[in-house]
Amino acid sequence: MSPIFIGGLDRTGKTLLRLMLSSHPNIAITRRTYMWSKYYNKFGDLGKFENFNQCLNAILDSRSISFLDPDEGEIRREFSKGEATYARLFAIIQLQYAIRMGKSRWGDQMGMIELYADAIISAYPGAKIIHMIRDPRNRFEEKFVRNKSKPGKVGWETGRWLKSVQLANHNLASYPEKYHILRYETLILDPEGTLRSICDFIEEPYEPGMIKMENALRFGTEPLDIQILQNREESRTSVGSYNGKPILSNRDISFIQASAHREMLTTGYSLDDIRFSIGDRIKYIFIDWPVNATGMLAFKYSSPDTQVM
Repeated sequence: MSPIFIGGLDRTGKTLLRLMLSSHPNIAITRRTYMWSKYYNKFGDLGKFENFNQCLNAILDSRSISFLDPDEGEIRREFSKGEATYARLFAIIQLQYAIRMGKSRWGDQMGMIELYADAIISAYPGAKIIHMIRDPRNRFEEKFVRNKSKPGKVGWETGRWLKSVQLANHNLASYPEKYHILRYETLILDPEGTLRSICDFIEEPYEPGMIKMENALRFGTEPLDIQILQNREESRTSVGSYNGKPILSNRDISFIQASAHREMLTTGYSLDDIRFSIGDRIKYIFIDWPVNATGMLAFKYSSPDTQVM
């Protein structure tokens, strides 16, 4: 069994990569099923009927799973034939959908799937995990333009970015043949070369239609191809601006860079030279830094379930 998982934070290009890969004639990748974060090891031993029944009912009640149109009777029959594990239950549901779509290989896209890399690779020795990362400044500005930033949010999101990058490096060192770190910027600037490299990694032949996302599998109200193509161009904007409009303040950028400078440099993101006015320096030291440092600390001590969302 060789499923494909796409992980990383939100606004890092996971959806774009999934649509490209699901355009491949062999690959079906689902979206935000949250099987690992919501159900893995949450119902006890699945060898006990009452536990299995409770777990399966919870899964089937999920709106994101409903998009897969699972066949409950077939899931129950197939599960009874083998080992009663969570990973096997998840695989049965995913493979059922892939076969229905005429595909031979399944996968899943989920934010922070990297938290479960050990369990996934132990359960599926042939699994491949692609971990998306993006410049933390550009990633935050895209979140900010869609949702107004709250006090401490820059710190919280910087903490999330650091956690994701640290997991990426740890998992790559642990599973160099099964784990791949992909920068969003690399995919945007060289989609064909990047997809060829990804196809080599997942051991599938490259298909030209993947770039245009031909026949991509979608779930619910997902953006059209043209919208995603436009987003590629928008992502080329400079740090601190979005379509020419300033988004991040110099104080925001300074906090991100001060907190994540080592990880930014090691992942290929250069640092901006920020110069403050006296007034901004005072605000940064006495307002922005303590508020955002508190946001980072809050993330650090948040539950794993919160970190996934």
